[in-house]
Amino acid sequence: MEPIYLTHNVKLGIVILYAVLFIITATAYILGFLKKNVENFKTRMKSFWIIVFLFTIAFMFNKLVAIIFIMLISYLALKEFFSMIPTRRSDRRVLLWAYLAIPIQYYFIFTDWIVMFYLFVPLYMFILIPLRMVIIEDTEGFLKSCGTIHWALMTCVYAIGYFAAYFAIPDSINPNGGALGLLLYILIVTISNDFMQFVFGKTMGKHKITPVVSPNKTWEGFIGGAVSTIAIAVGISQIFTPLSLLQSVFIGTIIAVAGFFGDITMSAIKRDMGVKDTGALLPGHGGILDRLDSMIFTVPIFFHYIAYTFKIGILS
Repeated sequence: MEPIYLTHNVKLGIVILYAVLFIITATAYILGFLKKNVENFKTRMKSFWIIVFLFTIAFMFNKLVAIIFIMLISYLALKEFFSMIPTRRSDRRVLLWAYLAIPIQYYFIFTDWIVMFYLFVPLYMFILIPLRMVIIEDTEGFLKSCGTIHWALMTCVYAIGYFAAYFAIPDSINPNGGALGLLLYILIVTISNDFMQFVFGKTMGKHKITPVVSPNKTWEGFIGGAVSTIAIAVGISQIFTPLSLLQSVFIGTIIAVAGFFGDITMSAIKRDMGVKDTGALLPGHGGILDRLDSMIFTVPIFFHYIAYTFKIGILS
């Protein structure tokens, strides 16, 4: 089995990741001591600890184990999505196709057939899902059902698949941390962005950005979080990535904005469905999608930024 390349910086990065989680958790408890309403965030941190611990265990073995672990996350996320959003009775046979897409998609990743990874869900499943639905001959709610299933695949299979796709990036591109270093970088920066937007929003937030979709989001939280995220992205870039100072500032800005929109997009879906959480898998704060909402946007964007910036030939 192909082992995962662990540089000294990656090992240091894992320590940093746990240190960041510890600092965030400690800060949340301090804010709670100061009578701030952070109970919801403290339970969210418990979920982050579980996810990061499991990620660490999976990545300590080899590429196959890591990809199987991420594939399991895709399955749980897709199951959550379909349990949250109602589908037609006739769609049950179609949902089987959606679930079968998971092992096929991750096979493409494991074999480094990245061009098929790019195209399978956005193109081929886009064609195959309505094809199967047409054969059933149930036209009532046809378009809504097509959109729901395809959006579920894009979110839970395609976007989450990018966590595994980082292993297709040649380690030689990033001597500091290899492919895993790039993945650790985006995870640390995205988690930090979520936390800093939360802290600034709680301590300084007054002007709401999206009062209907996500009432707790404020301009103060967004701006304070964005500035902090840029600083963190610059501060750890030399440990994990081959990015220059200017590139780090740029990607820090993109992550701050993309993470914010990933969060409120999932909030909009939950409000549309009338649910508080996407699921109940993780203790205290919902399911997989509740925790990965920001990363569903940031992880693919950073992957493509790296591929484009360093002209990585992974389209074969």
